[in-house]
Amino acid sequence: MASEKVETVIAGNYLEMEREGEECNSTNSVRNKLSNFFWHGGSVYDAWFSCSSNQVAQVLLTLPYSFSQLGMLSGIIFQLFYGLMGSWTAYLISVLYVEYRTRKEREKVDFRNHVIQWFEVLDGLLGKHWRNIGLFFNCTFLLFGSVIQLIACARSSSKNLTILKSKKKVEGVKHSGPTTMVLYFTGATNILYTFGGHAVTVEIMHAMWKPQKFKLIYLIATIYVLTLTLPSASAVYWAFGDALLTHSNALALLPKTRFRDAAVILMLIHQFITFGFACTPLYFVWEKFIRVHETKSLFKRAMARLPVVIPIWFLAIIFPFFGPINSTVGSLLVSFTVYIIPALAHMLTFASPSARENAVEQPPSFLGRWVGLYCTNIFVVAWVFIVGFGFGGWASMVNFVHQINTFGLFTKCYQCPPHKA
Repeated sequence: MASEKVETVIAGNYLEMEREGEECNSTNSVRNKLSNFFWHGGSVYDAWFSCSSNQVAQVLLTLPYSFSQLGMLSGIIFQLFYGLMGSWTAYLISVLYVEYRTRKEREKVDFRNHVIQWFEVLDGLLGKHWRNIGLFFNCTFLLFGSVIQLIACARSSSKNLTILKSKKKVEGVKHSGPTTMVLYFTGATNILYTFGGHAVTVEIMHAMWKPQKFKLIYLIATIYVLTLTLPSASAVYWAFGDALLTHSNALALLPKTRFRDAAVILMLIHQFITFGFACTPLYFVWEKFIRVHETKSLFKRAMARLPVVIPIWFLAIIFPFFGPINSTVGSLLVSFTVYIIPALAHMLTFASPSARENAVEQPPSFLGRWVGLYCTNIFVVAWVFIVGFGFGGWASMVNFVHQINTFGLFTKCYQCPPHKA
């Protein structure tokens, strides 16, 4: 009876979004097709593409740096481990979104001119205190995530074409990692950050015509991302070894060729788009705060978004520490935003027997239903809090302070070789 009830509830949800998708697919004019192609992406493929592109970016350049800190074996293991863990918490967020939206639509709430965000899901399911916690961590993470994207643009990042130029091993290269606890946990938290693109998960789901299909999208996107990050990081670390410890941007070790220049241009385009992608949830929060989110004037919304960019630009100039800043954000912000808060929120939302019985999405049977789900969530919370936030936070802050003492604030060229007299 419970499964039949769940299926009935799901079948009645998201009618507005599904009708929109059907209308978009039924238009035949060239103008409508172009408009739908650029602006009405609500399919499963669109969601997968958004999740993938949100993970694949400047991290391809910092992962070899992480491998030099962790060593080859630990680097590969942590990528697989955090990729799986990130997919799990993305699944939890999707379940909470479906639960929240179902409850609100039963109350006849209209979301046609409103984009649901993560802090609103927490507010609707757990109350204002959880909303405030989620809002703080999510907005701070998005702020510094946008800062990192801006720094990556300035650092002339390249994409996975680095593999093409790293087939030859540098003569006399050494692979000493791991050497210290600080470097080891700094590298681990950078990988934690790599698979923490959940800050826009709810916005991606809300844009879908059938959000209930999101459950496995993030896992599929992560598998795709691993086909890029594992070969790239392994090849570059194998080629350059310990030299990466002082070059957090792998591009700095590659010879200047037309292939590298082409990769730089492509990556700059990608970073420009990703910067906007990371800023969008911040724009939505700011628009809701100043009460212009539901206005139909694009000009008003564009003007309202300008104040959001100014602090991002300023912070990118102060802390241009490409690589170390990823680990710091990963340990202090991503650990809570992406892993701890979703797992705790899921456990509290379905703590009562009635909540579990009436849940829109039931746990998978292969996991052991609710018992297995709670055991998994407890493990995620404990591991990330101790290893990610605890050891990772300590190591990342030590490394970050070292970068400030070495290069100073507002440095003009981070990790650049000294000019010859």
